[in-house]
Amino acid sequence: MKFKDGYWRLRPGVRADYATAAHDVTADARSLRILAPARPITHRGHTIDGPVLRVDLSSPMPDVIRVRMVHFAGSVPAAPVFEVRDDAPDVDLAVDAEQASLTSGALTVRVRRDAPWEMTFSAGGRELTRSAGKSLGAMRDPDDRHFMVEQLGLSAGELVYGLGERFGPLVRNGQSVDIWNEDGGTSSDLAYKNIPFYLTNRGYGVFVNHPGRVSFEVGSESVSRVQFSAEGHDLEYLVIHGPTPKDILRRYTALTGRPALPPAWSFGLWLSTSFTTDYDEATVASFVDGMAERDLPLSVFHFDCFWMRRYRWCDFEWDPEVFPDPEGMIRRLKERGLRVCLWINPYIGQASALFDEGATAGHLLRRQDGTVWQDDHWQAGRALVDFTSPAAREWYAGKLRGLLDMGVDAFKTDFGERIPTDVAYADGADPERMHNYYTLLYNETVHQVLAERGAPVQFARSATVGGQRLPVHWGGDCESTFEAMAESLRGGLSLGLAGFGFWSHDIGGFEGRPDPAVFKRWVAFGLLSSHSRLHGSSSYRVPWLFDEESVDVLRSFTRLKARLMPYLYGAAVEATAEGLPMMRAMQLEFPGDRGCDHLDAQYMLGPDLLVAPVLSADGDISYYVPEGTWTRLLDGETVSGPGWRTERHGFDSLPLLVRPGAVLATGAREDRPDYDYADGVTLNAYRLPDGARRTVTVPSSGPSPDGGAGAVFEVSRTGDRVSARRVAGAPARWSLRLHGGPQTSDGPRVTAEPGTDDIEITL
Repeated sequence: MKFKDGYWRLRPGVRADYATAAHDVTADARSLRILAPARPITHRGHTIDGPVLRVDLSSPMPDVIRVRMVHFAGSVPAAPVFEVRDDAPDVDLAVDAEQASLTSGALTVRVRRDAPWEMTFSAGGRELTRSAGKSLGAMRDPDDRHFMVEQLGLSAGELVYGLGERFGPLVRNGQSVDIWNEDGGTSSDLAYKNIPFYLTNRGYGVFVNHPGRVSFEVGSESVSRVQFSAEGHDLEYLVIHGPTPKDILRRYTALTGRPALPPAWSFGLWLSTSFTTDYDEATVASFVDGMAERDLPLSVFHFDCFWMRRYRWCDFEWDPEVFPDPEGMIRRLKERGLRVCLWINPYIGQASALFDEGATAGHLLRRQDGTVWQDDHWQAGRALVDFTSPAAREWYAGKLRGLLDMGVDAFKTDFGERIPTDVAYADGADPERMHNYYTLLYNETVHQVLAERGAPVQFARSATVGGQRLPVHWGGDCESTFEAMAESLRGGLSLGLAGFGFWSHDIGGFEGRPDPAVFKRWVAFGLLSSHSRLHGSSSYRVPWLFDEESVDVLRSFTRLKARLMPYLYGAAVEATAEGLPMMRAMQLEFPGDRGCDHLDAQYMLGPDLLVAPVLSADGDISYYVPEGTWTRLLDGETVSGPGWRTERHGFDSLPLLVRPGAVLATGAREDRPDYDYADGVTLNAYRLPDGARRTVTVPSSGPSPDGGAGAVFEVSRTGDRVSARRVAGAPARWSLRLHGGPQTSDGPRVTAEPGTDDIEITL
């Protein structure tokens, strides 16, 4: 939201009260409290009348500083609030006549005592950003609405990333972004997953800890500042020191939560009925049979909305005319080794038997006059479950438990974005702040039910801060075009920069029927994403309906992903332990390479695989290679950087490069994603430099859901000898293989005999 008309003037009807100086400063053991009047104080009489802003400075963990701005404290809603970790770390405080300061870890904030207002954040003797004159303040718009606002400076060349799922360019500079969840598809500035957190290439991030609408002007009102504002009388933000982008994400997710680890089976291929297509058990069986007949590994079958009767979403009852024996059908799918996922949402149609049940018990969201809130969007007379009520959450959870008892394994938690504000919540929560927060309570409820039965996984569309704890999320409704494929990728990479470790999308696109070329290119992209789902709106997504080559392409990349699972599941474990996404924007892995700063059409899958999806039918692609000699995974050829490459790829190929010096663990099976990764594992060493030593942890795929080590190896090179040593675990078979060296592209391979702890290859 813009308040100014150019640089000098306010917009008509806007009134501004900016902090002018830290006139009064008090300190306790852990914090500073500053009273900042909105006009200069030159004598005692000026302390009478006029706004005074309260600014509290504290630290919830080392290298993080919290700034809380308040005007009228009695007007601040009590709920909802994000759960933010607070370790109460030791801090250094100093107050004198010229300035006040607080230091946490390597990060220091200094506030000048006299006018003009100046609050600077620095680390390592280097200023990161500052709140200068006419930055921190309280504003009133022409309708007399009250806002709190802050502006933090941008240095020359400083680039801003983040703010959740955004489908435009990855670099946010010049953009206006409202943190307000909407069901808007993937082709506009609306988004399903809005996160008030950004990070910059200057070594810090900013988390605005406010659950409602936060408006960001990223170099768009003042080109040298990031402005953020929210309606109300309070605004809190946390400055997070890096210095690397990974360090920033680690600290941000330590504050707001890290993802749970999805079960290994969820990384396989998901096949859906699609949305409005006609289907019954015979249709489902024909799809499953067709996949098996064509030797296409399948892990999950998903039933979309019409598993329930029309007009009754959600009543959690199978349509008896279409699925007369749901328990038997689920059992038959399970006998074929498949998991089952069902579509749900947080709405109750008026025709559902649950409407009267929920209304009578007080489980449905109400208007401020006490009547049930309803409209005719999506389902006729739909109401919303009031998840602020513990009783309503348990009621909703009970319906899901009945489906789990049938054998259902996962839920697709759709919707949760367009939440009304003319309502009264059971716990008295502020409706404006609940608009974004609603999705967190909804998805938490489902996640907790699934967690009762083991490692949980859901397919969620909406999210807010903390939603990263509840994987998996998918990119929402996109068109079936190359342009939409690119939009989806940008949204996923941006979401990853908000700590969301796991992300997926509809292979082939959602709306319309993709051209076979779009489908085949999207298959490669989809199987090189953390999670992979074939899903559409009005047309099926089984590959043989496109062409026979689509079958071959799907088989090839599904099997490739299964072979890569020891490496991929290791990256998944890292996401849960450190908050780093599996699919990483190039800038996250290569912050010192300015060639990576603006890249949003390629990514790193885990730390060592570069993926550049082909966004054209003819296979032409230009992509950037960072420094070093990389190895193409699919054919063993080498590619050197830094620099751009232009190539042409068939539908069975794309740029897929292994990082120089990496040791990539690959598995012995390609028919499923969940197997004993250590048994038969191959340690693939790619141009390991002399003197290098790598520790490779091969995770366990189960039955424990924590992803603990199945085996640990140490791979090293001394001169012309590359050796591998088993450190932990007892795999029956394991191998060492070299790639990308002076030897052939396939490279020499040595397999350890059972019980062998050390093997070696001489170059």
